[in-house]
Amino acid sequence: MELDRDLAMIQEVRDLVRAANKAQKVLGAMSQEQIDRVVAAMCEAGARDAVRLAEMAVEETGIGRVEDKVLKNLFATTYLYEHIKDMKTAGVVAHDRQNGVVEIAVPMGVVGAVSPTTNPTSTALNNAIIAVKARNALVLSPHPRSKKCTREALETVRKAAVQAGAPEGCLGCISDPGIAATEELMRNDGVSVIIATGGPGIVKAAYSSGKPAFGVGAGNAPCYVERSADIAAAAKLIVQSKSFDNSTICASEQSVLCDSSVCAKVRSELEKNGAYFMSDDERVSLEKILLTPDNGMIASSVGRSAETLAKMAGFSIPKGTLVLVGKIQGIGKGYPLSYEKLSPVLAFYEVKDWEEACSHAIHLLELGGLGHTMALHSTDERIIMEFANRKPAMRILVNTLSSLGGVGGTTGLFPALTLGCGTGGGNIISDNLGPQHLVNRKRLAYGQRDVEELKRRLLSGTNIAAAPSASPVEKTAAVREQEQQASSRNAADEQGMSEEELVRRIVGEVFKKLER
Repeated sequence: MELDRDLAMIQEVRDLVRAANKAQKVLGAMSQEQIDRVVAAMCEAGARDAVRLAEMAVEETGIGRVEDKVLKNLFATTYLYEHIKDMKTAGVVAHDRQNGVVEIAVPMGVVGAVSPTTNPTSTALNNAIIAVKARNALVLSPHPRSKKCTREALETVRKAAVQAGAPEGCLGCISDPGIAATEELMRNDGVSVIIATGGPGIVKAAYSSGKPAFGVGAGNAPCYVERSADIAAAAKLIVQSKSFDNSTICASEQSVLCDSSVCAKVRSELEKNGAYFMSDDERVSLEKILLTPDNGMIASSVGRSAETLAKMAGFSIPKGTLVLVGKIQGIGKGYPLSYEKLSPVLAFYEVKDWEEACSHAIHLLELGGLGHTMALHSTDERIIMEFANRKPAMRILVNTLSSLGGVGGTTGLFPALTLGCGTGGGNIISDNLGPQHLVNRKRLAYGQRDVEELKRRLLSGTNIAAAPSASPVEKTAAVREQEQQASSRNAADEQGMSEEELVRRIVGEVFKKLER
């Protein structure tokens, strides 16, 4: 019976969380050296099994490409390790001697994580490693369609962690995932924080759980090819990025905005690199198998190759095609390709100049990618900065792959598979999630001044400076003399004032300064 299955799920989660709490107490007492030894072993084990886990993921889900999932697994282990191996996550992590403040890292506790079917093994590896690096235990709820490979990925690093000195129970994976199990994981009192990597429903559930949560926003990344760009290089990068693992990274390009003056060349270069521009009839046929009437993604099309998608839609494409491109005019309702597509399919827009591209990009992000990512190919620094300042995206990627650049593979961003989108995307962070987000920082603060000194500083008003004028000028001798006279009068007046009158006067002067 379904009720019996739900009860079994709930009980398994409770058992896993109980074991994780017990293990976390041991992890939390480990030194930096001990925890780093465990993390190194986990990364090594995950990298060693990168190929096997990638093959399992593609076989179980039918999503993506084995060779690219191998790279994702290595990215989530050895590449991540290079960025976190020297990161302090235990004991004193910062000491501000001038202000007498010492920061001490404290683990959050048990992390409850939810992983997607698009990046199952790499996300599991990544979440486990960053959790343990921060001395947390983790319980993972895999997507039901990728539960075997996800469980195997977590088991791989769990064994390595235990052999390196971590306690049993530090990493647990739900064997029979479902709604009841995920809800219990999110609401269980033994779970301290949630990482929700998946669709908007899962993220919303995490934020509604009453616990601190790190979620991700939807991605609908526009990519602008500006007239000053190296067109050949830009086209190559766009196809490489959009075809990587059949576009299952949420930061991948979803639409290309192209200056009209270079549009023909961009199209030609895209085609040279494996892009196929569909006819209007082909585009309409593809839209029907790609997106629902309300523009949600149809699961059977996610992460499929261009060849498979064309076959599903009933048209033929040249052998070796990597990306399907549909030219459209509008954004939003009536233009399905303007929405997010986790498949190698791009919308293509011709724009007259960078200002029209800027407007289009904002509308595309507002449609479904607020706070996430956008890409820009240009050599014009002024335009690059205009895009950086105007776009409601937390990652503005310049002259690189949007997919691998967004996660930190081809850029200097922190390497991660959970990408925060800030408050615009409904997230608490706007950067890439790492161990640094999974520690609490307690602060040891030494006294710097007594009450009398604080009182003098507060009442003197000398620590509040007037706002500088837009074009400061040298004070004349007459002005300086007037100020000195006013200061002398104020000092004389203040001698006969009560403390209350003095405070009132100072506050009034401060407000006058602020109004200038």
